[in-house]
Amino acid sequence: MTDLITAPVTVPRSAVLDDAHVGDIKGAFGTIKLGETAPRTGLSPKLKTLLAVVGPGLIVMCGDNDAGAFSTYGQAGQNYGTSLLWVLLLLVPVLYVNQEMVVRLGAVTGVGHGKLIIERFGRFWGAFSVIDLFLLNALTLVTEFIGITLAVGYLGLPKVPSILAAAAVVIGAASTGSFRRFERVALLLCFGSLILIPIALVLHPSAGTMASGFLIPSMPGGASQLSTVMLLVIGLVGTTVAPWQLFFQQSYVIDKRITTRFLKYEKADLWIGIGIVVLGAAAIIGFASAATAGTAAHGNFTDASGLATAIAAKGGHVLGILFAIALLDASIIGAFAVSLSTAYAIGDVCGVNHSLHRGVKQAKGFYGVYVGVIALAAGIVLIPNAPLGLITNGVQAMAGVLLPSASVFLLLLCNDKEVLGPWVNGSRTNLFTSTVLGVLVMLSVILTSSVLFPHIDARQIVGIMVAFVVLGLAVGGYALARRGPARVLDRTGAEDWRMPPLAELGKAELSKGTRLGMGALRGYLVVSALLVVVKVIELTLASH
Repeated sequence: MTDLITAPVTVPRSAVLDDAHVGDIKGAFGTIKLGETAPRTGLSPKLKTLLAVVGPGLIVMCGDNDAGAFSTYGQAGQNYGTSLLWVLLLLVPVLYVNQEMVVRLGAVTGVGHGKLIIERFGRFWGAFSVIDLFLLNALTLVTEFIGITLAVGYLGLPKVPSILAAAAVVIGAASTGSFRRFERVALLLCFGSLILIPIALVLHPSAGTMASGFLIPSMPGGASQLSTVMLLVIGLVGTTVAPWQLFFQQSYVIDKRITTRFLKYEKADLWIGIGIVVLGAAAIIGFASAATAGTAAHGNFTDASGLATAIAAKGGHVLGILFAIALLDASIIGAFAVSLSTAYAIGDVCGVNHSLHRGVKQAKGFYGVYVGVIALAAGIVLIPNAPLGLITNGVQAMAGVLLPSASVFLLLLCNDKEVLGPWVNGSRTNLFTSTVLGVLVMLSVILTSSVLFPHIDARQIVGIMVAFVVLGLAVGGYALARRGPARVLDRTGAEDWRMPPLAELGKAELSKGTRLGMGALRGYLVVSALLVVVKVIELTLASH
């Protein structure tokens, strides 16, 4: 951007852990020099800046529409038509608020999510969060390679060479020591997700039923299938708002060297990504419904390969091939994002170099974790008779159950003045995020109840919801009564404010009530996760 004034480079004191995270922004479509401080006043400079910044939001959202998402959205459309589209609409503000908070944390602190949790809440909570992430990410990576297996199987390609080739692509693209090269490959794959659009246009699901599904909430299947539908709803939540996204986006923003000066451009990038993820999810649900309506396949979802067969039977062999290619593309994007999320978190916590700007020799631990989790996932998929269906069904629901845990720390960190200074949450963001957290816990309780009491009916589920509403109002009223003067956010000088070095921060001051609440939530989530496993095994056995 030669048309912009370059000022002398001054790097403020910060907590950045890897010096590769400081420097020019080298995006897929442009560069911003570290010392560029002139305001972007014209359309051309603003567009160039957006093109240089775009990437983190787009990649994390396209990575969200991965192999597990294809399975979950396909199941929703094939078994229940468009009746669950309303869940996607409700998730749009949740996606934005959650991801905007981690973008802010990354740009202001320069420190990854897991490391911040350790520094502010202690090693126990940090280890719990990172171990949760590692285990869930490992299972999620297995689903990505399951997706690759299903895609290449439908395309008639040999399984073992295809899995090894896909693993080599995922490893090779990230191991060159060039951030820009990786991002270009990742964004090329993101644009490949647009293949879903022509499939939807050819199968043309009814606009009226799509609108009805978005605007009129319903729970299909009746009382006899309520627990199964609730598991699917939580799966939709888990696949659309996954814990790995929080860790990935915060670390990727840091690795791309995005600071608070460019936050508004990164928020635009995030909105672009959200638009694509919702459009893609709605397309899958819509054309899965259109392809199977009135056929024996309706209500009998098996896997994404079976859906490809149904699409081909309805719209022709080419559409089936396009769907398989889209699944392969989505699985590779997901493998990129999930494995990087793991490597970033482990590198951050263990204090080793962890940047795509570094080559393998400069960041052996980072790339070791990255390659290790990919090799583990690919190896599991290649094991004969491995329970792949059980893993695919369970990982999305597990993500939905564990998300409240990640959201608790996200909310606490974004209200920590020592961490975010003038960038702490406003009252409206706190109110919305607290409400979302309550809804996530409510869904988890409903799922747990459906496992413990298989014959639970609609009236009892409504009763649980009412109880949560009453409890939420009581807690909210208590919080309002104890609240001091409303927080006035002074953003003066905020663009140049960075979190000080970690050595200057102590542990966060938490009230006894907050500590007890966090401990109770952790215990509950462990029990809920175990019960999800029980439910998934039960459903898997019943299907056979």
